[in-house]
Amino acid sequence: MKIFWTQESLDQLFDIEEYISRDSPERAARFVNQLIEHGELLAENPRLGRKVPEVAQPAIRELLFKKYRIVYRLNEESIEILTVFEGHMLLRIDETDL
Repeated sequence: MKIFWTQESLDQLFDIEEYISRDSPERAARFVNQLIEHGELLAENPRLGRKVPEVAQPAIRELLFKKYRIVYRLNEESIEILTVFEGHMLLRIDETDL
């Protein structure tokens, strides 16, 4: 299954990398690459993630990686990564294309 990263999700990855790179640019790049690789697992296992508690839509799911939430929309032929953010935060509907 094909995976598409929305502009919002790419922006969030950039922000995460920028924040971590204040301490260690190498660690920041490595961590963001791991986040992306974890999201790419969905290509083979699209239902790997759980339903998002804040949204009453079965097609909106999330995959957890360390303390981050990778929120995606499961379509018939593709997966759209909608956003990535820290797990202690709630999903902000206004920041996604729901």
